[in-house]
Amino acid sequence: MQTETSPEAVIVKDPHTFCHPEEVVMTHLDLDLHVNFEKKILSGSAKILFDNKRNANQLVLDTRDLDIQKVVADDSDTPVPFQLGDSTPFMGRALSISLKPEIKSVTIYYSTSPSAAALQWLTPEQTAGKKSPFLFTQSQAILARTWAPVQDSPGIRFTYSATIHVAPGLMAVMSAENPQQKSAGGVYHFNMPQPIPAYLLALAVGDFVFKPLDKRTGVYAEPVTVEKAAWEFVDLPKMVDAAEKLYGPYAWGQYDVIVLPPSFPFGGMENPRVTFATPTILAGDRSLTTLIAHELAHSWSGNLVTNATWNDFWMNEGFTVYFENRIMEALYGKDISDMQSLLGFEDLKETVAELGDTSADTHLKLKLDGRDPDDGMNDIAYEKGHFLLLLMEQTVGREKFDRFLSNHFRNHAFHTITTEQFIEEYKNDLIQNDSTLAAKIDIDKWIYGPGIPANCPQIHSALFEAVAKNVDAWKNGTPAKSLNTAKYTTNEWIRFLRYLPSTLTEKQMQELDDTFHFSKTGNSEILFCWLELVIANKYTPNYPALKEFLIQVGRRKFVKPLFAALVKTPEGKIFAKEIYSSARPNYHPITQATVDEILN
Repeated sequence: MQTETSPEAVIVKDPHTFCHPEEVVMTHLDLDLHVNFEKKILSGSAKILFDNKRNANQLVLDTRDLDIQKVVADDSDTPVPFQLGDSTPFMGRALSISLKPEIKSVTIYYSTSPSAAALQWLTPEQTAGKKSPFLFTQSQAILARTWAPVQDSPGIRFTYSATIHVAPGLMAVMSAENPQQKSAGGVYHFNMPQPIPAYLLALAVGDFVFKPLDKRTGVYAEPVTVEKAAWEFVDLPKMVDAAEKLYGPYAWGQYDVIVLPPSFPFGGMENPRVTFATPTILAGDRSLTTLIAHELAHSWSGNLVTNATWNDFWMNEGFTVYFENRIMEALYGKDISDMQSLLGFEDLKETVAELGDTSADTHLKLKLDGRDPDDGMNDIAYEKGHFLLLLMEQTVGREKFDRFLSNHFRNHAFHTITTEQFIEEYKNDLIQNDSTLAAKIDIDKWIYGPGIPANCPQIHSALFEAVAKNVDAWKNGTPAKSLNTAKYTTNEWIRFLRYLPSTLTEKQMQELDDTFHFSKTGNSEILFCWLELVIANKYTPNYPALKEFLIQVGRRKFVKPLFAALVKTPEGKIFAKEIYSSARPNYHPITQATVDEILN
């Protein structure tokens, strides 16, 4: 596997960056930042090393809401002229720094805004331990520029180092080589020797501790949570082993997970060496660890081989969902992975229906120019991409497809790839220009066409068929307490709830909740599905549970559809605004922006 640290030249222009990497490309970032919880800012410096390929007279970086105080050349105090461009919605401002041929690096002194979109500052009351404040970043897709001046494009990779100053008693971790003990003085040093794109730049600061699972995996969490998290993730070492057996060595050294406060807007974020994870996966029965398999798979698809632009986002997520399911199959059996795939297919159908089956946004290859790349982060990239790869596997055979994917990860390690490059690779290396195989897959229809192609793989699950029979029996009069659900997994319960009629009486809702205690479950996925039914059927006895869930949990996967369902009725919109007045301070800016749009 390649380990070179020089970034690869980008092949296409990224519409979501101001920079010109074909002229000057950053190669290394060195941060020195102080974390100020009182002011809610990061302040310090960012030293940028770069390759001036064309002897250009300026270096252009991406910034958004940064206060740039001064720029100096190399290791001197010599000021360098700079200029900030006009502000552009969601993209921020270009920072243009004047260069002379002899300048090899620049250091930018700056501070972030208290409202920086990548940063969430939490009070002690918003954490599990209730004793210390907490900070975490979320740089994907183009939010790294809100806390560091960088070339913020997935097609540009750089190494980085950092010195982070925090209050004594707090710990800091980054997407880098991390400490496992607290520093008495509150100063932490980090190094990331492999080149990464800016969206994988990550920082978390808080009162957390580390617990190893084996020699190369472990868990960071607040002291009150760490034992529960370590128990939940006990299979993590096995997941790494299974992933390596599938597609080659893990390239990042250590693989850890940090459990963040519940306001984290996503299920997980695949920051190299340390996955950021939502506490909503701590179900107490190890039933939601498929999310960890997904983030681990990103260590190959996304982190190792990265989409060149956000228009190629499916290259990141479609590959990862496929890989995740293969890990789950290897560890827990085909029944589990098949159920996961079927639930994903249901999500895909729902997303296509929401966007419209002729919408260009249902293509795998997107056209997000002039739009926030977050618009493309939905189940099209994840699930349509996954089913295309599954179709390839079924068409050419698993053994051949696995060799192809292994070669893909090895040949493009620590580099980026476009959709068009992949298509050429697929034609030449996978199907070897076989017209019969090409016709069976019809890759152009999948990538450049709308909706779900007719040749989408069909998956069957005997366990889900049994769930359907149970629901049918209940609809025909069998009491809920008489149904055979004792051994249901999370996937089966999700399928059970999704298969129920959309319209239920209050008596039916009460019977189901009295029997299965959905409103009191500690499993966030099951509770979310139940709360969708609560809203659809205006089941007011569970409104307190709905309100509590939306105030405590900031995961956008749950928050967005629940608020969207509430606002469909006038009384629901009133209730939604009441909930949001309490919930909004707990949400990350990404989630706030999503719900603001729904309610307005």
